[in-house]
Amino acid sequence: MPSGTTDLLVSTGIVVAVAVALGFAVPAAVKRAGRRWPPADALVRAARFPFRVLVLVIGLNAVVAANRPRGDGAEAWDTLALGLRILVIVNGAWLLSVVVLFVVDAALRRADLELDPRNAKRIRTQVQVARRVVVVAIVVLAFGAVLLSFDGVRAVGASLLASAGLVSVVAALAAQSTLGNLFAGLQLAFSDAIRIDDVVIVEDEYGTIEEITLSYVVVKLWDDRRLVLPCTYFTNTPFENWTRKDSEMMGTVELDLDWRIDLQGLRAEFERCLGETSLYNGRSSGLVVTNAVQGFVQVRASVTADDPGTLFDLRCFVRERLVGWVQAHNPDALPRQRFEVVGEQAAPSALFKPGAA
Repeated sequence: MPSGTTDLLVSTGIVVAVAVALGFAVPAAVKRAGRRWPPADALVRAARFPFRVLVLVIGLNAVVAANRPRGDGAEAWDTLALGLRILVIVNGAWLLSVVVLFVVDAALRRADLELDPRNAKRIRTQVQVARRVVVVAIVVLAFGAVLLSFDGVRAVGASLLASAGLVSVVAALAAQSTLGNLFAGLQLAFSDAIRIDDVVIVEDEYGTIEEITLSYVVVKLWDDRRLVLPCTYFTNTPFENWTRKDSEMMGTVELDLDWRIDLQGLRAEFERCLGETSLYNGRSSGLVVTNAVQGFVQVRASVTADDPGTLFDLRCFVRERLVGWVQAHNPDALPRQRFEVVGEQAAPSALFKPGAA
């Protein structure tokens, strides 16, 4: 066997052995060093495989760089070196994305455990958008580094630098809508205008914010439909956010009743039904007459709950109890329409008798 081949095999074997040793030793060392940090074990499990592949590819790249010939007849070696260089870039981006996403997800889990629900929703929204931005940035940088590994692409890039100004203007005009959505998505995430799980009214529909991306927002409607809106909708169009500051809400139940309603009895039933349900949070309540015209007395009962969904159930519960009490205990107060029947009208004037001149 030629000495060159022997040296290549020996160096390859040494590099593979060192790579395998490092692939097992470094994760074990990190796991031991982070013994007091519970997420360290999960980080090692997530990054172990891409780290081992990256170490092995870097070692093989060094072997090829040290042993490949120069000049004519080295095309196969050049192709192998290019392939290994691309693998280093791809595996480096893979390892970096795994570590970054692990750190981001760990921060998100910690926020869910330690922060109050409102701040946790704000952090979750911002982290999810930032997570997508980081992944896109890593992929774009890796793709650009792979392209620059080819000599032809580098030459084309150098020739295009002179016309970069014109190209940027054309690209900006062509992607105006896309870029507008991109910046609108970032604005929504970090301006705290809407958050994941916020209750909103958009396009006259009631729903909750289910997902916020860099280009669109998904609103889950009350009947499980999904309304997908561009991010620019929430920056250019007024909308209602029922949980902007907190999730507690006040709602009302209105009844049109007869003037013979027993208000004291109805008020006692209202307070009794609130005491029998856990839907009511105890913050505010009241029953008052808000109007008394056109033969009806309008009674309004106001209640509060911890969130919009609970408030809806509470309003239905109060409405059913009050209607049932009126039917059972004060039926005279059920709404009635009154009409007065008058006698026959006077005979027509003689001016309109037949034959009158």
